[in-house]
Amino acid sequence: MIEPWFDPNRYAWIPGVAYACAALIVAALVVWLAPKGRARKPIVRAWVSLWAVAAALIVTGLVALMSGQPWGVWYGLLLPGIIGTVVVGANLFVIFKRYRDVEERRLASKDFM
Repeated sequence: MIEPWFDPNRYAWIPGVAYACAALIVAALVVWLAPKGRARKPIVRAWVSLWAVAAALIVTGLVALMSGQPWGVWYGLLLPGIIGTVVVGANLFVIFKRYRDVEERRLASKDFM
């Protein structure tokens, strides 16, 4: 067996927790700003960046799996990558819909007046 990249008994939780904290911060900004229609570009860019980080975690986890790393190393990378890719990817469409709804309300209020 090759030398582990890190001690899986001590550090396997770090990629998942770091990703979850970043996702929590961005999700809080989405919940706060999207219904108001504010900061669309930064929010969408941050959300797509989260998606890219999740994809990078998947690739890194697969490289660790193929190179014979211990279970804790590749699992600690693959789990947040897979969950992040699915959850963040699916919610990207929800974010676009929220911003579209805000824009439709603005246009409807202008037409009403």
